[in-house]
Amino acid sequence: MTPATSLFTPVEADLRLLADNLKQLVGNRHPILFAAAEHLFGAGGKRIRPAIVLLISRATMLEQDITPRHRRLAEITEMIHTASLVHDDVVDESDVRRGVPTVHSLFGNRIAILAGDFLFAQSSWYLANLDNLEVVKLLSEVIMDLATGEIQQGLNSFDASISIETYLQKSYYKTASLIANSSKAAGLLSEVSRETVEHMYSYGRHFGIAFQIVDDILDFTSTTDTLGKPVGSDLKSGNLTAPVLFALAEKPSLKVLIERVFAQEGDLEQALALIQDSEGIQQARELAAHHAKLAIEHLAALPPSESHQALINIAEYTLSRLY
Repeated sequence: MTPATSLFTPVEADLRLLADNLKQLVGNRHPILFAAAEHLFGAGGKRIRPAIVLLISRATMLEQDITPRHRRLAEITEMIHTASLVHDDVVDESDVRRGVPTVHSLFGNRIAILAGDFLFAQSSWYLANLDNLEVVKLLSEVIMDLATGEIQQGLNSFDASISIETYLQKSYYKTASLIANSSKAAGLLSEVSRETVEHMYSYGRHFGIAFQIVDDILDFTSTTDTLGKPVGSDLKSGNLTAPVLFALAEKPSLKVLIERVFAQEGDLEQALALIQDSEGIQQARELAAHHAKLAIEHLAALPPSESHQALINIAEYTLSRLY
């Protein structure tokens, strides 16, 4: 399997610059916030979101170099994503993310909430300074969508009657909205046609949904070491994802276990066994493949280039994480 980072070759230098800039953008006026930011941005991560913004920027600016506004958009995208992770970890009470201690486990909940708020505020300030009202509106909507998705997930906790459509809508809010709207914003900054801008949005939307479904499948098929969290932790917390929803249609006894919140000893293990014994994981794989294919189709709007090919490879790589 290709390592994610080698997919970003056309924007490797851009991503190195982004990593340096992120720490500077937070500034060192607040020692604790600076320490939190240094920890967050130093932890690395796959940087898939800013990489997509930079690749779309390059793929739509073939005749010339990308602008400082394209670079700033990629930085804003990563700041918004990071802010949402800091808050998510507090809500989920996660002590570790990808093998690295979370901000709240190092600095406490109060600092973690404030650090997340600060990053959202900083990203909004830098966003306003792009002086492009349409881009401001797109990324402001993302911040609303992130909160909407988190609330929806909380309200639907342990609700075995939710539909795949409801799950996909929550996946859009929590994951795909940021990728879709920042992809569209990159096209707007490149001043490409309105039609191409919409294709960039659709690429981001379908890629983001495929990416989330794959993450949700890995919660059942991966190992604790690889995930950096216990296997089945989404299910245990009542977050019912695609493999579970598909399995429910096939295994009625699964509904009983979920609705009693895995209250009895062995309930969770039994639920995991039922999901493994169903077609749920395979059906979820097919749904992820469907969205990855749609994402790639929308890239036909771009002229051939190294960055264009990298965007196709990233969508294909997302699916390859399952095998």
